[in-house]
Formats: sequence, structure tokens, C-alpha cells
Amino acid sequence: MSTWETVIGLEVHAELATESKMFSPARNEFGGEPNTNVHPVCLGLPGTLPVVNEKAIELAIRVGLALNCSINRCVFARKNYFYPDMPKDYQISQYDQPLNTDGFVDLPNGTRIRIERAHLEEDTGKSTHIGTSGRIAGADYSLVDYNRAGVPLLEIVSHPDLRSADDARAYVQELRAALVAVGASDGKMEEGSLRVDANVSVRPAGSDELRTRCEIKNVNSLRSLGRAIAYEAKRHIQLYENGERPIQETRHWDEEAGRTQPGRSKEEAEDYRYFDDPDLVAVDPSAEWIEEIRAALPTLPAELRAEWITAGADPELAGTVISRGLGPLVAEATAVGADINKTLNHAANTIDPEELGQLTPDGLAETVKMELDGQLTSTQAKTVLQDLMELGGSAAEIATSRGFEAMDRGELEAMLDQVIADNPDEWTRFCEGEAKLQGFFTGQLMKATRGQADGKVINQLLQAKKNA
Repeated sequence: MSTWETVIGLEVHAELATESKMFSPARNEFGGEPNTNVHPVCLGLPGTLPVVNEKAIELAIRVGLALNCSINRCVFARKNYFYPDMPKDYQISQYDQPLNTDGFVDLPNGTRIRIERAHLEEDTGKSTHIGTSGRIAGADYSLVDYNRAGVPLLEIVSHPDLRSADDARAYVQELRAALVAVGASDGKMEEGSLRVDANVSVRPAGSDELRTRCEIKNVNSLRSLGRAIAYEAKRHIQLYENGERPIQETRHWDEEAGRTQPGRSKEEAEDYRYFDDPDLVAVDPSAEWIEEIRAALPTLPAELRAEWITAGADPELAGTVISRGLGPLVAEATAVGADINKTLNHAANTIDPEELGQLTPDGLAETVKMELDGQLTSTQAKTVLQDLMELGGSAAEIATSRGFEAMDRGELEAMLDQVIADNPDEWTRFCEGEAKLQGFFTGQLMKATRGQADGKVINQLLQAKKNA
């Protein structure tokens, strides 16, 4: 592999968080009964006319600004192809005049990935092929759900600047964090609101040529993305080293088999016969509107991460919190005095971003402060945060209602003496240097105190006893 270089460009498709679809008033929501969120416009019925969703334009501009793009006058075009997922046999997209162009994303490792464009279009319906293959070839029959047809979709196209599966995953994480932070999308890959097409090719190390690429379609998890890119790069290398060449085609990732499967030969732009949609006028955002949207943007995830690291935060912990979409919560909590690393630790390991419930930044900050002041153990702090998510209220009130009070140090020391008396052999081995037994004694004391003891105080007492 060292004699070859992988070249990767990603097309990330993000469904936008509007209430209605891109060109019709049909509901935009996930999980409805098949073919219930539909309307004559998105079904392509004769005599219907599309109307642009202004909120979708605003959200797309937010994303463009977050990705350092130029915001342009844009034109909607018809992308013609014949497939059951679009009943009118064309998709409304943007071709030669997209809304957002020439942006970039900086990865945590400092690599800059250029963004060619981020254009608006409508999503397609969902086909389910019934049969052993799960694909249209060999299916007994197919079912089509048009609930997704017409949902506002932003396609973010990178230049082929990525060189590894790890960087590809990091890039998607950065995009997802930005999308969530500006409120443009929920970024849920498991629900299909964020999907990735990966264009993969290889070339001799040190070369700058762009060789034949294959496009892996609709990858819906970061793990699958990494595995699919690694497999496809290895497949290309093997072809070249055997005197063959890959053909340009779309391929599909088979998670169970751990390999890509051939799809169809890759279309070029001319195959889609693009032309300006005659039913839609150009969209030309004013400079005033763009600046109004820019002024309302929150602090972006990359900026938050940089601020936290400058303040002494662990970079890996900061990255985890950003990728979980909890950056704004942590930023507000630290703004009112919460310790950065302790807050990040809870955001990474205690708080479920899907179940924030009634947890507020003030509640998080209060809990962290009580933990640092010794009023709560780490275990108790986790319990308080769980209660705050479910019930809301004050961390101090929850701690009192649960009987969480700091243990007297003398009482804890007496309990340690009893644990040592009950386990003399283990204590001797611990004093002789068997370090792993520290966890044993900590666990015994936690058990004896029903989790009320502070782990830091336990460690202090153990070391003091050992060195006495």
C-alpha cells in the first residue's frame, strides 16, 4: 500500500430540517406511514407547479457560511432520469449555477479539505426491493415510498483532497457537527437524513494524476464509510497490480459481506440532460439577507474546539463532544463557570444527546461545581445529571432529595481500616507494589458506602495508608 496513494472525494447529502418539502406543502418528517407525506406537486401530477421553500434557502445559506462558501445567485435545473423513486421522471436540482461554491473545512489534524459546491435539490423516494438479493436485480418485486420524495436536500461536494479513510470519517464528522450546530439538519445517518457517496481511486505515490474512480453510493454510517473506502482502494490496487484497470461505475457497500458490489455504469452530466427548470425563477439572495443570516450563526464547532483546547481541554475529549452535537450545551455551561474538562467528560460519557430533556446549561454547571467542591462524588454527579435530564430543577435540590451528602473523612477512614482488616493478603500485596489492587480496594469501599464516597478521597486515603 505504501507505493499507492488513495484519492477520495465525498458527496454528502443532508436533508434539511424544514417543516415542509422543497417545492410542496407536504410534511417533511421521518417515520410516517408509507406514502402519507405526499402532495400532487411531489408526486408530479399534471397541472401542478413547484414553489421554492424559503426556509430551505435560508438553511442552505447557513450551511454555506459555516463551510466558508461564497453565496451566489442560483438556478434550479431538471436532472432527467427514469427510475421509480421520482414519479415525474426528473429531479429538481442545481447544475451550473449552485447556491454555495468554493468553501473549505479544516480537519482537527490541520488538513484543509476544499468544498467545490453545496447545492440544493429535492430528495428522491425510497425503493425497497423484495427478494434474496435486496437489490433491484433479482428482486421478486419492489415497493416505493414517496414520503421522502421532495424533501429539501443539500448536496455538499468536496474536491478529491482526502487521502485516507480516517480523514474521510473526520471530514463527515466535521460536516455533521456544523449542520447540527446551525440548525440545518439533525444529521442522523441511521435515519437517512445524512448519507454519503464516496468517490474512490488510487494512484502511484507522488503522482498528481486522477485515475478512474468508482462511486460507493449511500453509505449510512461512519464505520461503513471507513470500511468501504479501505476495501475499494485495495480492490483498485489489486486490479492495477494484475495489469487490469477499474471501470468507472457506481458500487454499493454490503456491510455483512464487507465488500462493495457493482451497481451501474457511472453517468456523466450529459446523460442527465440538464436544463433550467421553466417553472422556477432564479434565487438571488440579497447581501443584506446573507449578512443577517451570518450574524445569527452560533459559534461553530471548529471554533469551540479550538477555544477549549486553548483553555486546556483534552483534544480527543473536545472532538468527541463536538461530534455528539453537545458543543453549544458545554459552551453555555462553561460560560457560567463550569470546569471545562469535567464538563466535557460528562458531555462525552454521561449525557445522552438524544435525551437531553430538561437539562439546562445552568444545571450542568451547578452539578460540575458541586462535584469539584466535593459535595458530590462522580457517581452521584452522574445520577444528578440523569435526574436533571428527566425532571429538570436544581442540582442542589436533587442532591438533597437523594440524600447525597459528602462523607466525613474520618468515617471513611474507619471503613477503610475495616476493609483492610477483612482483606489482609490483598493489602500486603498492594503495599508490595501490586498496583491493580487499588481498584479492588476502591471497589470494596464504594460497595461499603453504597457509592457515596468520593473516589479521589479514597485514592488519597489508600496512598496515605500504604506509605504510613
